[in-house]
Amino acid sequence: MINLVHERTPMPEQSKDLRCKNFDEVALGYTPLEAVGEAMRCLNCREKPCVAGCPIHQQIPEFLARVAEGDFDGAYDVITQRSSLPAVCGRVCPQEQQCEKNCAHVRKGEAVAIGRLERFVADWHDAHTPISVPEVEKKGKKVAVIGSGPAGIACAGDLAALGYEVTVFEKLAYAGGILTYGIPTFVLPRSVVDRALKTLWAQGVEIVTGAPVDGARTVDDLFAAGYQAVFVGNGADVPQVPPGLDTTLAGVWTANDYLTQVNLHSGELPESIRAAKRVLVVGGGNVAVDAVRCARRLGAETIMVYRRTIAEAPARRDEIAHTYEEDIPIRELTNPVACYGENGVLTGVKCEKMALGEPDASGRRRPVGTGEFFDVPCDNLVIATGTSYSEEVVDTTTGIQKDRWGGIAAGEDGQTSRPGVFAGGDAVTGPKTVVQAMGAGKRAAVSIDKYLSER
Repeated sequence: MINLVHERTPMPEQSKDLRCKNFDEVALGYTPLEAVGEAMRCLNCREKPCVAGCPIHQQIPEFLARVAEGDFDGAYDVITQRSSLPAVCGRVCPQEQQCEKNCAHVRKGEAVAIGRLERFVADWHDAHTPISVPEVEKKGKKVAVIGSGPAGIACAGDLAALGYEVTVFEKLAYAGGILTYGIPTFVLPRSVVDRALKTLWAQGVEIVTGAPVDGARTVDDLFAAGYQAVFVGNGADVPQVPPGLDTTLAGVWTANDYLTQVNLHSGELPESIRAAKRVLVVGGGNVAVDAVRCARRLGAETIMVYRRTIAEAPARRDEIAHTYEEDIPIRELTNPVACYGENGVLTGVKCEKMALGEPDASGRRRPVGTGEFFDVPCDNLVIATGTSYSEEVVDTTTGIQKDRWGGIAAGEDGQTSRPGVFAGGDAVTGPKTVVQAMGAGKRAAVSIDKYLSER
């Protein structure tokens, strides 16, 4: 039976007044009845356009059919054939730009809430099923994974399931990569990430934190220590700061540093963040939205500025809607060009009013300065204008080539120019989505298994 309702089932959420005072998850998730009703909206299209829109080609109609039948465990089995992180992807991936964009319902209404149903299925499974892993025959071969973000988690888990001895090296003090330090808990609860990490530990994966791979410990050192293959999934976390914004002033933060402080050190925040009265966040992506909503919860008056219009902003539509709901103004066509300070402390930002010109290489209309300037008083500026590649691994390793943009040159299978070294995720593509990084990690695991099986 198909539910022909054109509108998707609303997601239960914390009230605006309540959620702005805590860091608990805003979206509360579907009930089983709501999930079944929403899954019944799937038209089971013959050509499966939603599958074509998914970066990992998740078998969406199949898992929706099982949800519609109330077979949530069966739905989980379908999802996890291709996904290692369904509870994460269901929360943070931009489904409206991927699978849901192709849903046949968008012609006359709203797409089936594929992401919300993926989250429901994963949460149902995690709430009703303890962590358990099957015993596998050990291959007696060691693989090193650099980075414990989505690419590293996926690669390490798949290799462990194949019988390899896997060690993950994480440069920060906490495992999880961007899932832990870059995404606030009101979007992605820590318990969801912890479940993924505990599953790795149950598989026998060793995760070593505070262990960067750089000039002090190189890929060459890992091979010398007995690892027979290495996967590089260390992301792309070097902030891109627009010219004119003085990061030496107290109160000026890159979004990476700001979110790391809030997510990992909430009980001991730096005075600059804790005492901020007015926070300006620059950017139009998910990171900017996350940062400005964090500042709102910390009690500051907040404003987000973006040099294009919100129609061009890459942030998820749900998160932009939450930003407006939380009484956070977003000033479009506004570009910060300089910082003001007194005695080394930020006091304000000079902004230029922009206009939209012709489309650029991304297909979005290029912002053009108008020559009209104005000042915005603030004591915190958070710069969320993108990140680029880290060179810690590639520049300290012999035989690994870069592409013309500075990322690690790797094929679709993850193989780099150096035999035995594979790479995937943001370290190769630049900042993309969690599901794309996870998919790259899984493909690399297949390639690593083939490589080591032939040796």
